[in-house]
Amino acid sequence: MTDGQLRTRALRLSYFTVAYNLVEGLVSVVAGALAGSVALVGFGLDSFVESLSGGVMIWRFGGAQGEAASCDAEKREERALKLVGYTFWILGAYVLYESVEKLLGGERPEPTGLGIAIVVVSLVVMPALYLAKRRTAERMGSRSLAADSKQTLACMGMSAAVLLGLILNQTLGLWQADPVIGILIAALLFREGRETITEGKLCSC
Repeated sequence: MTDGQLRTRALRLSYFTVAYNLVEGLVSVVAGALAGSVALVGFGLDSFVESLSGGVMIWRFGGAQGEAASCDAEKREERALKLVGYTFWILGAYVLYESVEKLLGGERPEPTGLGIAIVVVSLVVMPALYLAKRRTAERMGSRSLAADSKQTLACMGMSAAVLLGLILNQTLGLWQADPVIGILIAALLFREGRETITEGKLCSC
């Protein structure tokens, strides 16, 4: 692929990320609100935060085609990389807050047919989206798109945690599994955010 084709591919993946996560978030929040499930509402809000990262990538790759070889492109990559890192922190802070509140308050995740279905769909879509972003990032040499792919992977982990928490609660009565897994995911998100931001380097053009 040419540089232009790779940019177009990255842009399309970013548009899909935003569109899919907005739909996923809306369905999850509605299903969670109807069932009184904090886990599903949190999962939906997580999807909205993921769409922020996709929006950053649209901004990153939406510039002029001739920008790729310019100093402005390097500066744009630097800013995009840091913005993606900040979205990791936003998501991590929210997940940590919700997890601790649920653990201390004894709030149990509520299983619903629609909620479980959207989580399962996410576990199918997110790995494919992650791989597509990762491969495109490697071919472009884009650190910001690689960081965005990690956020997609993190959201896949969130999907697995929500589903695992629901299963353990239903089968073994272990409602604590959901918030404990959430705390572990929050720690990983904070680490990824720190590493993403500190990986950035000043433009040397």
